[in-house]
Amino acid sequence: MKASELAAADLYRTGVGFMGVPWAASAKGSKAAILGVPFDCGTHAFRIGSRDGPRAIREQSRLVRAFESERADYDIRAALKLVDCGDVDVTPSRIEAAFERIEEAAWRITSDGATVVGFGGDGSISVPLVRAASRRWPNLCVLHVDSHTDCHPVNPDHPYDAASQFSHVALEQRVSAGASYHVGIRGPTYRDGVAAHTKSLGYNVITMREYMRRGEADVLAELHAAMKGRPVYLSWDMDSFDPSVAPGVCTPTWGGFTAREGLQLLRGLAGLDIVAVDINTVSPPQDVQGMAAHLAAYMAYEALLLINEKTAAPS
Repeated sequence: MKASELAAADLYRTGVGFMGVPWAASAKGSKAAILGVPFDCGTHAFRIGSRDGPRAIREQSRLVRAFESERADYDIRAALKLVDCGDVDVTPSRIEAAFERIEEAAWRITSDGATVVGFGGDGSISVPLVRAASRRWPNLCVLHVDSHTDCHPVNPDHPYDAASQFSHVALEQRVSAGASYHVGIRGPTYRDGVAAHTKSLGYNVITMREYMRRGEADVLAELHAAMKGRPVYLSWDMDSFDPSVAPGVCTPTWGGFTAREGLQLLRGLAGLDIVAVDINTVSPPQDVQGMAAHLAAYMAYEALLLINEKTAAPS
């Protein structure tokens, strides 16, 4: 067909979102919506850049193909009527104001009946996103896959950072900590007592060493037993992966999941009632040829499959 014969919609390239889905100001009529959260607290001494994570994940999503013959031989975008609501308009370092905007943006998507899939940004974005989800699901539990619990004691002089978000949501009673899990925990921290503090708030912790000793099947059985029938907020920090497969993250920590292990763990969550997702800490300035961003895009694709399996009408 000659260019002169094309309709305007076919002739002009407009902005496109994750996996090429359209931008949308509203998620009404959709089962899931992407929400970019280009925010970091700006408190890391030398590794800043996760504020550019949403852009990088969308860019690398061009490599994610829509059909997977083995598990999902259908177009997930059409199945979920997926839309991309763009990025929340925030200014990094203006933390409280940013959190208000992030929560409101996520709440509007949730109110429209869609599942939020948030792209960070550093791990602190979980605070406003969990706040939004808890307004709809007061019995919320968290599954946090990370190399760190991000559950440090809150510093009253500087309460918000990317190491205390799950302390905040527990203290605010936004989540049921006793039914919530931190999985994949490993490596050193800047202060002592972090593991003890995490457990004192009621959280369950499965370290990477324990995960490898017990095996994937045993850990998944425990997660399903604890979370079955409850609304689950899934937070996936990309530094849960080993830096060899995801170098561009905020806090790389050796000894993490391989890509295959992480994908298998995510797929093993099928059947849980996942009501919101965030994928965080992709930091493009430290990435190598987009490796972490590409893996994050693929994790988002797999998370969308889980959401569709949950929302699909029974045959």
